Amino acid sequence: MDKNSVSDQQLSLPENYDDFLSDLKERIRNAQLRAAIAVNQELVVLYWHIGREVLNKERSQGWGAKVVERLATDLKKAFPEMKGFSARNLRYMKTFAEAYPDESILQQLAARIPWFHNCVLLEKVKDAQARNWYIQQTIEQGWSRNVLTHYVESQLYQRQGASTTNFLQTLPQPQSDLAQQILRDPYNFDFLSLGDAAQERDLENALVNHIRDFLLELGVGFAFVGSQYPLHVSGKDFRIDLLFYHFRLHCFVVIDLKAVEFEPEFGGKMNFYVSAVDDLLRSENDQPTIGMILCKTHDKTIVEYSLRDVNKPIGVSTYQFRDALPDQLQGSLPTIEQLEMELEAAAQELKLDGTDEG
Repeated sequence: MDKNSVSDQQLSLPENYDDFLSDLKERIRNAQLRAAIAVNQELVVLYWHIGREVLNKERSQGWGAKVVERLATDLKKAFPEMKGFSARNLRYMKTFAEAYPDESILQQLAARIPWFHNCVLLEKVKDAQARNWYIQQTIEQGWSRNVLTHYVESQLYQRQGASTTNFLQTLPQPQSDLAQQILRDPYNFDFLSLGDAAQERDLENALVNHIRDFLLELGVGFAFVGSQYPLHVSGKDFRIDLLFYHFRLHCFVVIDLKAVEFEPEFGGKMNFYVSAVDDLLRSENDQPTIGMILCKTHDKTIVEYSLRDVNKPIGVSTYQFRDALPDQLQGSLPTIEQLEMELEAAAQELKLDGTDEG
């Protein structure tokens, strides 16, 4: 046994030792995070400068693709410990410099997220305003590259805040703006193996079974409370399809699923649910409960009329299965068996071609 090691039983620690240790750990983690952020910023700015210089050489001296290939080879030889000097990455650097001609804007936005996050945005988002929005959300929400890619491919920028609501009339500022931003239209349920003929209970069960994907699609801040959540009112039992709590808004969010087009009576039912949750579940520290009706389709004018004089905050959004095909196309697609036959035939042709060449 090491003579210098002393067990907790042998050593009488001060009362505040655990708090002291916890505080030190937090400081060390924060220092590590700040160091990682600083290194990332330096790297991103370096890549921007390299991209700008290569661009300038191309424009002033007519450098072409072969020069970039040679530059990549020479840089990798000079700095073998660095992995960012491939020809492909140099081309990203050029695109990066073109996208951010102003270094001050670069420092405020793009330099604050990892390089490969920037590569995703350069490749998939051409609109500068949309790209800056994704960067800001990545900074605020701490999105990983996979999460960022998911949101970009599902066109979150275009869907964010697009839900039809009565929040301006029913919620105080800035709660109304924040609430508007958390709702999207449409919601993409492409992670579900359901078609357009799915019934409400099928949709609900599928969303609960894929709750992690559903929470990702809902956005940061949502916590799942329950499905078919019971409410007891005047001796009668009622059940909410899905109940969530939003930690940024500090309120309950009631979701009612409809596998049909929006109808005006849906607003009245949701008004009842929101009122009941406010009375039965909401605490004095919670903000007003929000209702969200998820429909297959909706007419914006009908929704606006339906919610105009409702005094509870309610929003209406649609959902879609991105991979679902229209009914008229289903019969025109080849079956799995037909595809297998086509692949076998193609393989045979390739073998024959190889034989002839020999």
